[in-house]
Amino acid sequence: MRARLRKRLNKIKSLSATDLSASAIVFSPHQDDETLGCGGTIIRKREAGAEVRIVFMTDGSRSHDRFIPEKKLIALRRQEAVKAAECLGLRPENVWFLDFRDGELADRQTIAIERVRQLLLDHQPQQVFIPYVREAHPDHLATNEIVFGALASHPQEVAIYEYPVWYWHHFPWTANWGDRASQIAYLKASIKAKLGWQAVQEFDYRVDIESIRSQKQLALSQHHTQMERLVDSPDWGLLKDVADGEWLECFFQSQEIFRRTIIATRK
Repeated sequence: MRARLRKRLNKIKSLSATDLSASAIVFSPHQDDETLGCGGTIIRKREAGAEVRIVFMTDGSRSHDRFIPEKKLIALRRQEAVKAAECLGLRPENVWFLDFRDGELADRQTIAIERVRQLLLDHQPQQVFIPYVREAHPDHLATNEIVFGALASHPQEVAIYEYPVWYWHHFPWTANWGDRASQIAYLKASIKAKLGWQAVQEFDYRVDIESIRSQKQLALSQHHTQMERLVDSPDWGLLKDVADGEWLECFFQSQEIFRRTIIATRK
């Protein structure tokens, strides 16, 4: 089943040279989602001469707050995000932080919509990149809803590309080796997100990243708090711990995939 799905991904339409050269803003819920979900595409767009900016919606303060004071963790994740963006080909001045509290973005949607709306008006991107609508994480869902909300009154046509992150943490892409209760929860989440073949039908564009996967990996490695144990404790969660590494492998397939929606000009 997984092989069949991967074969389907290879048949999705590629972004054209014109698409790759279009200006874009990438909206990332946390500091690492930009690289995981569309890091290769950012590299390709910068190679094509596109102006690309990244907006981080939350402050990342909850990822390891058991081990690091909140203010220090926020500062670390900011530094990591800027370094990762530089590896993707961006200048530091094109990396922005809205600093809504990690895990609480859904509670701040009204003000977040206004801030995003102003960013869109100020910079008029031809494209925006946001998390996939079926993501399980509440900050990812909130980011999707906020950007769509901000675009509701936007005067220019914009192409929206939804990128998967936690979508990959479902059957058949990853397995769940936990106890029976966690396996049942995993299966229910997979059904809610649409299983396998049906879900893949929603992704209609891809970008080949085969030759630049090492550059994407270098960018991801800059997120030290997510990739290394900075404290000697097995409870320090790493991205590679999720689904025994199967989830992280999904981001280094030969392509990144997207669901595209065109928001027409408002009159």
